[in-house]
Amino acid sequence: MILKRLEILISISNESSQKPVNLTDDDMGNSKQMPSFTFGLSDCGRVREVNQDQFLIADLIKSMLVSATTLELGERVFGHVQGEILLVADGMGGHAAGEQASRLVISHLVHRLLNSVHWFFHGDDGKEDDFVANLQNLMQDANAKILRESAKNAKVRGMGTTLTMAHRIGTRMFVVHAGDSRCYLYRNGAVEQLTTDHTLARQMVEKGGMRPEDESTSRWSNVLWNVLGGNSNDEVVAEARRVDLEEGDLIVLCSDGLHRYVDAEMLAEVLSVTEDPESACRTLVDFANASGGQDNITVVVAKPDLSSSTEHSFFPVADPRLASNR
Repeated sequence: MILKRLEILISISNESSQKPVNLTDDDMGNSKQMPSFTFGLSDCGRVREVNQDQFLIADLIKSMLVSATTLELGERVFGHVQGEILLVADGMGGHAAGEQASRLVISHLVHRLLNSVHWFFHGDDGKEDDFVANLQNLMQDANAKILRESAKNAKVRGMGTTLTMAHRIGTRMFVVHAGDSRCYLYRNGAVEQLTTDHTLARQMVEKGGMRPEDESTSRWSNVLWNVLGGNSNDEVVAEARRVDLEEGDLIVLCSDGLHRYVDAEMLAEVLSVTEDPESACRTLVDFANASGGQDNITVVVAKPDLSSSTEHSFFPVADPRLASNR
């Protein structure tokens, strides 16, 4: 029934609208780290003129830049993959401000990760608490960065962004989150939401002041109490959670432009019938657009390959500069 409704909506949308639903990879800002395992799409939607969403899919790999050697190595030698990072950020605060906030937070996180060697060596059981604390501190640092930039420029003052980050090390995944973007786990035909929406509506539900069935349509569902930046000088609350992954699991990160139209039941249905992460992403974005596309739409779907080791090495083809062997 759900898939039938999805097909009808997309069909009607394609027939009646001049704005295409199936955009090119360049239009969507598509990026895929491993073609068959991880895929991400970001779309402006049907109403907004600017896409304030950002996403990132990346492997963390140790490497060495070789300046001179007697060995037949490439100019850069790569070690095994240390981890995988998935990020989704949804900016807010006006046209320029929201886009800048989401770009700033992801670029800042990339810079910090690349320049903090210790990110590569955590993850063992004895240091797990320290590792989670480091991820939370990384989010606090990104929050401070946005607040500093916002204070410098009146045009972007008050800019803010959500941030949902999934850091996978083998079968262990650590999710750190602020805002109302989401991380889901799909397992055995069912979807579990791993993050909490940091909205006033969710707070009211948790305190018994609102029925769960009224949350999605409440005027408070779009009011966030916890984001990076924004109009508050308080520290961001970095929600954290560990998940032990199993073979066949799928990881989904998305902005509210998707989950406002796609509930957990529909998400599970789509993931169960699509052949791969790319097909799942395209189907979900098409459906969100066909349902109205009122906001920017971003989704990342990852299928971790837990059956084989991620510890692979490779040497890029390059002419090394050889030192004299005397």
